[in-house]
Amino acid sequence: MDERKLSKLKSIFWEMNDISSVLETHTDVETKEEIDKDGKKVVTTTTTVTKILHITVTHLTADEMAERYGFSQEQKDNLHELLSEENNELWSAVLSGVGSFDTDIVNVAVNQLGNVGGEPYWSWYGFSSRVEWCACFVSWCENECGYIETGLAPMYSVVDTGVEWFKSRGQWLDGSEYPRPGMIIFFDWAYDGLDGSGDHTGIVEKVESGYVYTIEGNSSDACRECTYSIGHNEILGYGYIK
Repeated sequence: MDERKLSKLKSIFWEMNDISSVLETHTDVETKEEIDKDGKKVVTTTTTVTKILHITVTHLTADEMAERYGFSQEQKDNLHELLSEENNELWSAVLSGVGSFDTDIVNVAVNQLGNVGGEPYWSWYGFSSRVEWCACFVSWCENECGYIETGLAPMYSVVDTGVEWFKSRGQWLDGSEYPRPGMIIFFDWAYDGLDGSGDHTGIVEKVESGYVYTIEGNSSDACRECTYSIGHNEILGYGYIK
């Protein structure tokens, strides 16, 4: 990738995408009458200016760009092949540097489906009584694969501790990206305001037809398989094991 190619990519990007904005301004004037301590009427006026910035992002589709650049039918066929769902993992590897997936931890997690109460996981972690055990479950599965001992994955009982471990090592994908089996998934639940903090964690089992399938501990106090659309707003991100 040299400067000429980089410049060409930038040019194509801005041909494909357009960003526009409109600033909306509202002025509200409030008049208030009060009687001061001397019995005189005092009138005060308060002016409030509210500014709202509306940003609109529009883009052309891949097919529209192909028409603009005069693609041949063969080029269009190749484009559709590259953009097919079966190649999502390829693009995940190219764009995010994630080139492998982990079936060992998935197999361990699958064998735990149906457990209720989580005692094997929170007691292994060292707790003497039940705690919120989703992170203990993930850590237990990592340990069964030998990842904690070798430093490949974190041992954590607090969700945000796991998030920070993966982020600090550059082993992190944003929640909008395409995950791979064996990744550790982290959630930020909407009920507490999507505040950017980790609320729950699990293991990616598989990705099919636009959905990510997970195995989660402490899902209604059990080990359960759950399903989310890729890019779901409550998916905070993914940690991956190198």
